Amino acid sequence: MISLNQDAVIPNILNLNHSIKAKVFWISFFTILTAIGAQIEVPNHPIPFTLQTFFVLLAGAFLGSTNGAISLAVYLFAGMLGLPVFSHGGFGIAKLFGITGGYLLSFPIAAFVVGSLIQKYNNFIWICVSMFVGMIIIFSFGTLYLNMVMVHNLKQAFFSGFLIFSWWDVLKIFSAAAIYYEFSKRITKQN
Repeated sequence: MISLNQDAVIPNILNLNHSIKAKVFWISFFTILTAIGAQIEVPNHPIPFTLQTFFVLLAGAFLGSTNGAISLAVYLFAGMLGLPVFSHGGFGIAKLFGITGGYLLSFPIAAFVVGSLIQKYNNFIWICVSMFVGMIIIFSFGTLYLNMVMVHNLKQAFFSGFLIFSWWDVLKIFSAAAIYYEFSKRITKQN
C-alpha cells in the first residue's frame, strides 16, 4: 500500500515542494475552482445546492491539510473583500453571518481534516471515508449555524440544512474520491 502523505507523492504531483510559485498557483487554482463551484447552483430554500463542497474536498485531498485550508481561507477572505465568490454571486462579510455562514466558515477546517486523513492510506474506501468526514464537518457547522441564525429548531435545521443534501453530496463525495484516487494512481505509476 502506498502512503499518500504530504511529504511523499501529492506535493510532487502538484510540484508543491519545489517552488513557491507552484504552491501559490495551486492554492489559487483551488480557490478559483471553489468560487466557480459556488456559481453552479440549484436553488433550494433555505440553502442552495452548489458544487463548492466538491472543490473543498478536492482542495484538501490534492493540496494536503495546510495548503488546502489556506486555499479555502483565501476563498473566504476574497469574499469578505467584496469579490463575488459566494453562491449566487454573493460577497461581503455579511454573507459569513447569514444563513450559509456556518457552511462557509467550515470550509478551511474540512479541507484541513480531509488533507490530514487522506494522507494515511491510498485506497478508495479510505479516501471516501476521509471525504465523508469532511462533508460531515461542513454539514454539522452549517446546520448548527443555520439553527442559530434562522430556524431556531434543531430538528428542522437538521432536515433543511443537512438531510436534504444527502443524495447530492454522496454523489460529490464519490466523484471527488474517484478523481483523486485515479489521479494519484496514475501519477504514482509515473514516478
